Amino acid sequence: MSKYQAAAYIRLSYTDDRLSESDSVGNQRRLIENFISHNPDIELVSEKIDDGYSGIIFDRPAFKEMMQDVTEGRINCVIVKDLSRLGREYIETGRYLRRVFPAYGVRFIAINDNLDTANDGSGDDLTVSVKNIMNEAYCRDISIKTRSALDIKRRNGDFVGAFTVYGYLKAEDNRNQLIVDPYAANIVRTIFRMRLEGSSANHIADELNRLCILSPLAYKKNHGLPFAKGGYTDKEDCKWSATTVLRILGDETYTGVLVQGKRGTPHYKLKTMELRPSSDWIRIPDAHEAIIERQDFDLVQRIRHLDTRAAPDHKAVYLFSGILICGCCGARMTRKTNRARGKEYHYYYCPTGKKNGCAHPVMLEEDRLTESIREALKGQIDNVASLEKVLSGVDQMKINQQLADEYTAQITENEKQIALALEFKSRLYESMIQGMITKEEFVSYKSKYTRQAEQLRDANRDLQGKIRDVMENRSERNRWIRHFTRFSTMEELDRRAVVQLIQTITVYGKDELDVTFNYQDEYNKTAAMAQQVKMRKAG
Repeated sequence: MSKYQAAAYIRLSYTDDRLSESDSVGNQRRLIENFISHNPDIELVSEKIDDGYSGIIFDRPAFKEMMQDVTEGRINCVIVKDLSRLGREYIETGRYLRRVFPAYGVRFIAINDNLDTANDGSGDDLTVSVKNIMNEAYCRDISIKTRSALDIKRRNGDFVGAFTVYGYLKAEDNRNQLIVDPYAANIVRTIFRMRLEGSSANHIADELNRLCILSPLAYKKNHGLPFAKGGYTDKEDCKWSATTVLRILGDETYTGVLVQGKRGTPHYKLKTMELRPSSDWIRIPDAHEAIIERQDFDLVQRIRHLDTRAAPDHKAVYLFSGILICGCCGARMTRKTNRARGKEYHYYYCPTGKKNGCAHPVMLEEDRLTESIREALKGQIDNVASLEKVLSGVDQMKINQQLADEYTAQITENEKQIALALEFKSRLYESMIQGMITKEEFVSYKSKYTRQAEQLRDANRDLQGKIRDVMENRSERNRWIRHFTRFSTMEELDRRAVVQLIQTITVYGKDELDVTFNYQDEYNKTAAMAQQVKMRKAG
């Protein structure tokens, strides 16, 4: 019987796999088998493979299985290609070599490093320690280079994720470019449209399931597309759920903005992913074709923050849910139904009430409120149409140039702020050396000024995009009028019109309402421009 029952331990990280064929699983196996064939006192009883695991961590499934065999006495020898296969973390690797393996009487062999703990002369502690330090330094160097390369790609607008968001595919000729998946993109548009029309997330999910539309995970599985293993799904059989719908509704990727770097590890030795602050995310506008228009996306985000709970057995939220505000205490007013003599009466009231501090709570009949708001909306739509008519003969290029000049002026101001932040940052080290600030303050201020400069650069990138939109006649200000005029034939007030055109309705009394419309800033500037046009014509 052989003296040693050995386990061949093979580890392959993703980085190693791409860089060197000599580190492949097959080559490691052949090297170990060849070694055992020349050592008859060793019998190979098991093989443990961790494929795709970094050596900087020891929380690897096959490694833990091997250590279980060690503790239970099934093996007393571990063979690896070299020390780096056991691990690249200096302290933990040394602990296994000097404490754990000797405690269980385990012989450790690293073939290429000529290390065999059964032979005292095979390698001294200093040599092993130096090799372990070099292995850890290699891992750190690779981590820094990889992080730097990925960061450059992200800032250049290259998609570096393993899996695309539902609605997009990787381009065949450029795997770092997202292209629209026509079928899935139509489903995404349907989801946004239903939300704007007042459907709740639960109702949208139920409707998609009723129509037998595959959920994102099921769609990717069915079409052979890559998907995250162990990814989220909160319904059996990968059905649509409210959570899935809400994630789609909140993903800015659909507006053409590539947002990356949301998650990461704080240190190369830690593999647990953490959510980074939004200020650290890398956002590149117009990185790919948009599926959802920006104004529709922003409107959906506003709706998500409103009180849009649907009543039991109702598929859509109430007409004024989340928009009606009590003018006395600022609370969002609630819809209530009363029944009397076989009839239903609907009204809105302030839930705070006099008992809880609202001095003048108001109760409004829903029908009366609906009619008042319908008339107010029709009036605003007519006003917008009149402005459009006045400006129809104005040189649009001149208007666009004025807008572009506004954005350019803001960019210039931002550049001054960037220069100022960088100047403050450059003085920090000298201030710390002179004792004017502590090391902790130095780190804090340096981070603050770096973040401030990056935020201003992001703002300038957005402004540059707006300038391009304006000069190509694709500006938000050039489109907002359409949001009103497309409701010009509206007969009945619906949720879509309310959320798209109205920001808030403040109730001061039964006959005193203050309606704040969306695009109020655009309306005021357009009205001022129309007034200038009228004055020039009159003069």
